[in-house]
Amino acid sequence: MHSKAPRVSGNVFRSRIPTLLVSMFATFASIYVAGRLWQDSENRVYLIKELDRITGQGGSVISVDDTLKIIACREQHKKLSAVETELAAAKQEGFSVQRSTLKNGTRPLLVIGIFTKFGRKNNRDAIRKAWMGTGSALKHMEDRKGIIARFVIGRSANHGDSLDITIDNENRQTKDFLILDTHLEAPEGVSQKAKLFFAHVADKWDAEFYAKVNDDVYVNIDVLGATLATHLDKPRIYIGCMKSGEVFSEPSQNWYEPEWWKFGDKKSYFRHASGEMYVISQALAKFISINKDILRTYAHDDVSVGSWFIGLDVKHLSDAKFCCSSWKGGAICAGV
Repeated sequence: MHSKAPRVSGNVFRSRIPTLLVSMFATFASIYVAGRLWQDSENRVYLIKELDRITGQGGSVISVDDTLKIIACREQHKKLSAVETELAAAKQEGFSVQRSTLKNGTRPLLVIGIFTKFGRKNNRDAIRKAWMGTGSALKHMEDRKGIIARFVIGRSANHGDSLDITIDNENRQTKDFLILDTHLEAPEGVSQKAKLFFAHVADKWDAEFYAKVNDDVYVNIDVLGATLATHLDKPRIYIGCMKSGEVFSEPSQNWYEPEWWKFGDKKSYFRHASGEMYVISQALAKFISINKDILRTYAHDDVSVGSWFIGLDVKHLSDAKFCCSSWKGGAICAGV
């Protein structure tokens, strides 16, 4: 009688082959997955440590280089998002950016901002008669000489009061104001006013140069134009009566600087142009326009403007023609 055991054993053996293969595959798969999970876990730990290191939440101290990178990245991201939002809204309204040129299509040589205040109409009238002109004379200076001049002023703290109404009425007659609606006119706000002015004119007029002048400065337009024409080959130039005076730390002093301690132990300002009159090139005005939200202002506009150019590749040009010399009467300053 023959036994059937070997046939049964072969069948069982053959039936177990797929099971073994599946088991082996499952085992290898488990090992692979476990390995990947372990590797991912290690990667996550590494990334967390790196994030802690960079953001300063971990045990190590954040470096200056990393800090600047983080700040720059965040600022650029915010700016990009804001620009994209504004651009999308502008496109829906069919808006296109256009900067003003002269009547003949050429670029202006210079835009002058004459910083004035409420109650200074006598000064403005004196400037109109002396060198700025009105009506057709003002237009002639723009079209023939490429020089645009505007009185620059902000708004009253009590928006719409008699001070604002007086300026609006004067502007309707003369049409020679640049009114900064978002700026409150105040003695302590001149630095902010300068920043808003340069940002605004850089966006409005495609000029070679932009100047700030006080409303008690008499300017020789022909000499100023001829002087600037010799510097057209200098894309980043800052022209004025350069100085580096004392920083006054006592509140009772006339030119008191609340943040005097930022200027070193010797309490001396860095090199900057005197505030009566100074000129910057288009590239520098654009720099102010782009970075106006993060540029620091100090008590005085000349110091503030000078501080914005520290660390930039800027040519500081001290020209004696920009140094105002008080007349014997003491009320007027003659520049250029």
